[in-house]
Amino acid sequence: MRTETGGGSRRVQPAVEPDTNSGTDSGSRPEQPPENTAWHLIARPTGLVERDHFEVRTSRVRAPKSGEVLVRNIFLMVPASMRLWMNADDSYLPAQPLGEVMRGITVGVVDRSNAPDLPVGTFVTGMGGWQRFWVGSARAWEPLRRHPDIPLSTYLGPLGLQGLTAYCGLTDVCQPVAGETLVVTAAAGSVGSLVCQIGKRLGLRVVGIAGGPEKCEWLLESCGVDGAIDYRNDDVGTRLDQLCPDGIDVVFENVGGPVLDRILERINRNARIALCGLVSTYYGARPPAGQSPVNLMNLVNQRATMRGFIVRDYLPRMAEVRDLLTPWVLDGSLVHREEFSAGLESAPAAMNRLARGENLGLQFVYI
Repeated sequence: MRTETGGGSRRVQPAVEPDTNSGTDSGSRPEQPPENTAWHLIARPTGLVERDHFEVRTSRVRAPKSGEVLVRNIFLMVPASMRLWMNADDSYLPAQPLGEVMRGITVGVVDRSNAPDLPVGTFVTGMGGWQRFWVGSARAWEPLRRHPDIPLSTYLGPLGLQGLTAYCGLTDVCQPVAGETLVVTAAAGSVGSLVCQIGKRLGLRVVGIAGGPEKCEWLLESCGVDGAIDYRNDDVGTRLDQLCPDGIDVVFENVGGPVLDRILERINRNARIALCGLVSTYYGARPPAGQSPVNLMNLVNQRATMRGFIVRDYLPRMAEVRDLLTPWVLDGSLVHREEFSAGLESAPAAMNRLARGENLGLQFVYI
């Protein structure tokens, strides 16, 4: 189910509203520990993700020891990078070990606690994985200071790692100056759309590249970009020439491949490029040898800078960025879209929607 928040639109309540009650009341807590359902990765995909790549296991959850908590996961975020974790090669994280619970970022609630700093009922976010319950050190979780008017899922989107990635990647890596031209790839995605809007707030001319007319229309009407390019149907080079007649100063790159080459052909002197990801390679695809990218020399010619970054390097700034973005979420000026599906059995399909570009917002799974 799709929802959109911000821009004066109403957040549609999900068809299946998750139970977000803050923990089990200690007076009525059953003696027997709860049963956990967990999805373990047992085979590495070579393309799309299938049910056969996982084994579902059930077991009783142990009681938390001293300094530990039992967390009941509520939402699982499904970002494009999750598919990268499944590959055999290490990336910015070690490869997901086979046989273990699939890695995943969740929002949950402390159900039982043996840690004074995280009492029962505290909403938390962390690497809870593809499972109903998680037990271990309380230090693995970040407590959420939840605003009553903000849905929990937003703390995995604009007020979570997606917002941190967008804000720090644009402002710290690219250091934009008002009046410059910014081009964003995967611009209708959960990070790219935030980059577009933050760029407009900073006084930039913003051009977004996305797949399909519906996404481009949304970028123009809801995110306020100055121009949108449909890489599936437009000639990207021609459209860049039309929309960026004075060249490109700043790039927020999420995809890689031939579109990046068209951008590199048009960068200005001292351009700055933030390399957030290369989603075109996450599913095992590799460009033919010698074909892409072919315009890297223009980085030299234009004295440009391309810098990769990992959001976890900016985790110490999470509270700062969250406080900055929260008023924009509350007043509806920071638009974001979400898609929901119910049950961990829907997670592989959610990942494949991302791979095919069928998603219209950040993917969430109710656990």
